[in-house]
Amino acid sequence: MKNETEILFEEKQYLGHNRLSISIRTLLAIFCFTAYYWSENPNPVQVSFFTLGSYPIKAIDNSGLIFFVLGISLLLLSSLLTFVLHTHIKVFRDYLVIDGFWTSRRVKIEFRGIKRLRKSRYKKNSLRRAVYNLHNLGIIRFYTSGEEFVEISDREGFTYRIGSQRAAELHKILKEQIKINSENV
Repeated sequence: MKNETEILFEEKQYLGHNRLSISIRTLLAIFCFTAYYWSENPNPVQVSFFTLGSYPIKAIDNSGLIFFVLGISLLLLSSLLTFVLHTHIKVFRDYLVIDGFWTSRRVKIEFRGIKRLRKSRYKKNSLRRAVYNLHNLGIIRFYTSGEEFVEISDREGFTYRIGSQRAAELHKILKEQIKINSENV
């Protein structure tokens, strides 16, 4: 018999891996570096479909340096976020625990109350925001990154949708544990 505190499945998801956040930070950094370039080369630019006037702040020396520093800061922040834990999923013998970062509440799902379990794919939209314990339209969502999710419905009427990069493995282990717990009742 397995120990009750033995972890059967564990997955850590980091904030820096979310595609939507990466895209937003990259676009902001590109804007900052473009503004820096524009400040260093303040002459008007004429392209067939686009006109860029002269740099508006000529009186202040090194005014574009702020944009350069901001762009570098955004790139550093983006790289540091790859080490910030967003969601930590642990499966034990009788329950599943989802931990968040810092002040997030721990979510514990008991297996004896589960009435439905399924694995599915997200729609083809690759830009989804990272969420932790988001209650929306009767579904409690957990997502950082990944293309698939595991959906758990319990007898109390709660539906949990847990995004995972290893959804097949998570689904298999949950299915085994739910089967074992239903036989022991």
